[in-house]
Order: sequence, then C-alpha cells, then structure tokens
Amino acid sequence: MSQKIAIDTEFITVGQFLKEVGIIGTGGQAKWYLQENSIDVNGEPENRRGKKLHKGDTIVAEGQTFEIE
Repeated sequence: MSQKIAIDTEFITVGQFLKEVGIIGTGGQAKWYLQENSIDVNGEPENRRGKKLHKGDTIVAEGQTFEIE
C-alpha cells in the first residue's frame, strides 16, 4: 500500500518531496541524502534533487512507497 501525497501545483521536485514526507529536514539536505541513499521514481533509480515529480508518479524511499496525486 502506498502513501498518497497531494500536490497543488503541476509538479514537485525530488528535494521538495523528501522534505514534505519528512525524510530530510531541509531542502538543502537533499543533495547529501541522494548521494548516500537511493530512491526509485516509477521503478527507475533517481539521484537528481531537481527531478520533477508529477501526479501519478510513484516513489520508493526508505522502504516506503509514495504516490503523487
């Protein structure tokens, strides 16, 4: 089962997403987090903090699955 993350804009960046779900405390920590940890976006590894996430995207991070809606 995935957690639903609602956004009010066209997209959210990976860095903003990580902060929104509480994996990191500040947006600036995203760069270092992604150097040390892997996340998957729609089944593909992703390490760019500026990658745009859109509604319908599925993200796996810290063993949890999230869906942008």
